Amino acid sequence: MIITIGGLAGSGTTTASKILSEKMGIPYISAGDIFRQMAHEHNMDILEFSEFAESNTHIDDEIDQRQAQIAREKDDLIVEGRLSAYFIDADIKICFIAPLDVRARRISHREDKSADVVRKEIRKRGESEAKRYLEIHNIDINDLDIYDLIINTNSFNPESIANIILKATEEI
Repeated sequence: MIITIGGLAGSGTTTASKILSEKMGIPYISAGDIFRQMAHEHNMDILEFSEFAESNTHIDDEIDQRQAQIAREKDDLIVEGRLSAYFIDADIKICFIAPLDVRARRISHREDKSADVVRKEIRKRGESEAKRYLEIHNIDINDLDIYDLIINTNSFNPESIANIILKATEEI
């Protein structure tokens, strides 16, 4: 089974993907990890690299191609990434949402930054991503019609989120 999990920064896609991977006994790959790795390779932080990617479409193409290639080679895989649902032929496509303050708090704990700083970074990153995805792929990331399941991760803990997804996959 191929599952895509996308969502806003700080919505919990990575945490839930890891838990779901363990529960299902199948691997997962993360576009965020690929993006962060590429930022590190370019000696940039996430925001700098996000702005750099706006004028270098090969960055997004490389992330998408890496994920798609890995998914084509696997029968069972969880693919975590903002655009994964658009480029992966998945059995179920899932999107996570959560309020901005909740997402900022989660990231601030993870990155040891103030929630106010993170909130500004999330907004800036979101604007950058929306612009890039529309220009490069003609994808409006605010249109959620492509998803089979949308989960507000503020309402559930990560373990419960994984269980919801497991239950949904039983119906496929």
